[in-house]
Amino acid sequence: MHVTGPEHPHPTDPRPLVIAHRGSSAAFAENTRAAFLHALAEGADGVEVDVHLSRDRHLVCLHDPTLERTSNGSGPVADHTLAQLRRLDFHGWKGARLPGEYGPASAQLLTLPELLGLLVEAGRPVRLALELKHPSPFGHELEERALSCLLSAGWDPETSRIGAVEVSFMSFYAGSLQYLAPAVDTDHLCQLVSLVPNEPVASRFSLGPLSRAAVRATLRQAVADAERLIWEGRAGMAGPGVAYVRRHLADVKAWLAAGRVLRVWTADRPEDVELLRAVGVQEITTNVPGAVLAQLAGRSVPAPAYVGR
Repeated sequence: MHVTGPEHPHPTDPRPLVIAHRGSSAAFAENTRAAFLHALAEGADGVEVDVHLSRDRHLVCLHDPTLERTSNGSGPVADHTLAQLRRLDFHGWKGARLPGEYGPASAQLLTLPELLGLLVEAGRPVRLALELKHPSPFGHELEERALSCLLSAGWDPETSRIGAVEVSFMSFYAGSLQYLAPAVDTDHLCQLVSLVPNEPVASRFSLGPLSRAAVRATLRQAVADAERLIWEGRAGMAGPGVAYVRRHLADVKAWLAAGRVLRVWTADRPEDVELLRAVGVQEITTNVPGAVLAQLAGRSVPAPAYVGR
């Protein structure tokens, strides 16, 4: 397995690739058909998606483990079948008008195979940044189902491509990438990493000081495990947040010097985009891909306003 990152698709083009975070999620409800189709229409180089397993083991494109924030449903995603999820509204909370070409409100929830179909139909090179959401009640069945889904769609493990669609695998949980390592080239493993918050860790439970300290210790260990995979080259791609880049700029530059590909999230502000371009980051993940593409091209386009949660 290699340690260096995937080759840039446009060797003469120095600009970073622009990856649409959960699709064009400032304009349309995140991880929906409309958000992904709009990202493709805006010219995004790729899209980022989060996947969970439904109760009947379908890979559904949702960020949260629960339904309350992005639908009119409630409870864990893992407690619902795909048919039950299909009956929920994943679009209305955003308050955005839905163009007819992006499908009806009832068709906004996507499974991973459906998203793959949209990307293949785009008919051009597209990156798919596939985030595997942990902790999962199904454990590593999440990874197994994802690999099986991709293979069924024609995924080539040697190139990590389905036609012109290039797939990389991401997780904040280092164990997920370690599980995938025998089947996926290092170049296409992206270890996500974030800062441990300084403020007390929020919880639904009444935790005492010792319990909160234990949670923080667990988070610190998870970050240390993630950083180790990047330093050791077992993940050829590093996925820090913008705040992490600002706090650990020397480490980020060292990762770049060591041949890692940097895919940084979530850069929506022009000053963040300029910082990442100046540092030499190869991929920028953003909620506003059209605006970031315009900025990188030297054009001035106002970013769409955020609506809803």
